[in-house]
Amino acid sequence: MTPDDDLILNVDDTEAARYAKTRILRRAGFRVIEAASGAEALAQATAHRPTLVLLDTKLPDISGFDVCAQLKRDPHTAMVLVLQTSASYLAKPDKVRALDIGADNYLFEPIEPEELVANVRALLRLSHAEKALRDMNRRKDEFLAILAHELRNPLGPIRNAVELLRHLAPSAPPEVENARQMIVRQTDHMVRLVDDLLDVSRISQGKITLRLAPVELGELARATLDSTRAALERRRHTVTASLPEDPLWVLGDGVRLAQIIGNLLNNAGKFTPPGGRIALLVARDAGPDGADGAAVIRVTDNGIGIAPEQVDVIFQLFAQAGHAPDRVQDGLGIGLSLVRTMVDLHGGQVSASSPGIGHGSTFEVRLPLGETLGIAIPESAPRGPGAARRILVVDDSTDAAEMVASLLEFSGHRVSTAHSGAEAIAQARAAPPDIVFLDIGLPDMSGMQAASAMRRLPELAGTRLVALSGYGQDSDRENALAAGFDHHLTKPATLETLRAAITELT
Repeated sequence: MTPDDDLILNVDDTEAARYAKTRILRRAGFRVIEAASGAEALAQATAHRPTLVLLDTKLPDISGFDVCAQLKRDPHTAMVLVLQTSASYLAKPDKVRALDIGADNYLFEPIEPEELVANVRALLRLSHAEKALRDMNRRKDEFLAILAHELRNPLGPIRNAVELLRHLAPSAPPEVENARQMIVRQTDHMVRLVDDLLDVSRISQGKITLRLAPVELGELARATLDSTRAALERRRHTVTASLPEDPLWVLGDGVRLAQIIGNLLNNAGKFTPPGGRIALLVARDAGPDGADGAAVIRVTDNGIGIAPEQVDVIFQLFAQAGHAPDRVQDGLGIGLSLVRTMVDLHGGQVSASSPGIGHGSTFEVRLPLGETLGIAIPESAPRGPGAARRILVVDDSTDAAEMVASLLEFSGHRVSTAHSGAEAIAQARAAPPDIVFLDIGLPDMSGMQAASAMRRLPELAGTRLVALSGYGQDSDRENALAAGFDHHLTKPATLETLRAAITELT
């Protein structure tokens, strides 16, 4: 980037001083616009988005300090560099005040031309480097989203084919069932890695959003343990659980709370040699004075333990403290970092402790109790099995469409398939379905466009639309709902998630 690419706003109410600084900067090759007051400076900055503002502190209407503060508070101008100058405020506290407000540098006048140009160039180098990092970070996020989409597309048919085989041949020989289980385990492991990478990207951008609702922690922990028990028992671990007899309610995001418990259990299994012991405890802690207690989740193992110097760093991103001796180093060092982030977002605390290497570890999460937050405890409402539905599955991948259709047919639904947006719209008009599972990436139009077209058809007013997508970021879900979808599923959609979506929508 050359000086000609940068625009500098020169703000000074003294015409001679403003002229002199503008002349120096233009001779150095910079484009310069001017302002003679604070209000004019703010208007020029909003209109032209300069790279740098050369800002005098003493202005006729608003002080330069206030102008700087307003520029840095406004998200549209927050990245504009501010080089504050002053011939009046010459004490060190004035410079400190300007830097605390957000100025990127502060110069006392009179300023030598060489010093002015050198400072401007130094700040612009910093600006260019920051912009390059932001662009790189944006491209990284785009790459991760595309990677997740491309990985999920083949994973969906693979996993669904195994699920279908299991239901079609429930009495298969043990060696066949073992092979099926291996495929499911490895597919699920790939999905978890993809989701962890996307979560890291969301966290770095501040895009993790919790969907808060009352959550019964004991039942959630039981379900999460059931989903991870098979992986733990494959390593011959003895797994015990102590769960509350009475409901233990917290205000939280059920998916993220399950992720916290699952990550802690998987972490214990990974760092405990085969034949170890893992214990899960969920309980109410009334606190020392009986008030303002907490819900406690505690996972204890007798695994490899944690060195004292590692206890404070294992929650950092990509940190890994050793491995069980029978395992090569696996995973990405993301799980515990995600646990800490999710716990923080829920207003809780997480800690780790260990007597030392070879003596196991304990991880404890403390969350505010629901009653202390004043949440209303929902009444349980049992649901019966749903009736058969007419369903249309739309995916440009024939394998993916057929596998989803086969799973739904196995569940008793009447299913048809389409492989393009136009074909889907035509089929839906000819025989309006109850539910459409619609892939976002289609060859002739996007799934968003197909959904919008269906929403405009009166004969499909009662049809519910479910987005099937390899893109699983929060913005992707929001865009799908804005386009007219009633629900969003991230690939690979399992039989359980398909059934859950149908139940929720009908």
